[in-house]
Amino acid sequence: MHSEVKDEYVILKPDSQGAKEEDNTLELFFSELKEKISTFSSSNLILDFSEIVNTDVTKILLFSPLSGKHKDRNKSFVIVSEGINVEEIPEDLGVVPTLQEAIDIVEMENIERDLGI
Repeated sequence: MHSEVKDEYVILKPDSQGAKEEDNTLELFFSELKEKISTFSSSNLILDFSEIVNTDVTKILLFSPLSGKHKDRNKSFVIVSEGINVEEIPEDLGVVPTLQEAIDIVEMENIERDLGI
């Protein structure tokens, strides 16, 4: 897992291992994140899967429980993945096609929290 720490959020990416196909990359990343999620409990998280092609919706849904727990801590949890049909994703799981959209969501949610919305 690669991490990039910014002032307002942390971007986490799966190890690519030179493969652009999904195979079991997301399952390995999920297992690693599940073990380490407590180290990011005070950070807004962006999971960047933009380098993984043909992402399966069922594998994205693995992250739903982690997202819910993270949002219960009043922190953002956004997934970047292109080509996902958002109608297949639950409303409470934020999935966007670009990193910039994920950053925008984190910023908007920070503003909402500051305003008590």
